[in-house]
Amino acid sequence: MEKTDSLSEAFKSLLKEEKFGSQSEIVTALQELGFTHVNQSKISRMLTKFGAVRTRNTKMEMVYQLPAELSVPTTSSPLKNLVIDIDHNDVLVVVRTSPGAAQLIARLLDSMGKAEGILGTIAGDDTIFITPTRETSIKTLIHNITDLFETSL
Repeated sequence: MEKTDSLSEAFKSLLKEEKFGSQSEIVTALQELGFTHVNQSKISRMLTKFGAVRTRNTKMEMVYQLPAELSVPTTSSPLKNLVIDIDHNDVLVVVRTSPGAAQLIARLLDSMGKAEGILGTIAGDDTIFITPTRETSIKTLIHNITDLFETSL
């Protein structure tokens, strides 16, 4: 295994511990593991590369965490656990998710696409805006989206 691969693995392993609240803490931990050439700017780039976010752990401390999944979730994933709320007006559907989960869920919704009435999505960190196709009513789109999340236990 190359040094960069083992560094990436060590980095991801440390973030899974959910106890590092600063980049300097991650630098120190990696240096203690033998990665002596690691510095804060390298850690900053790695956090961006792997999509890490600062969020609260079970002890309510702000820590760096990796996103739940790095690939497109499937309908067999526990999506219902990531979705907090689904609401709408006459034009858009708004889905609120756990922190960091919106882009993953939006990718799944985009992959469903026009066949399910989705013209497109815009995702932030924990919020998704969904626009229906011209032929799809908001009521039908809400039903399709809700059905997707309800059946993915």
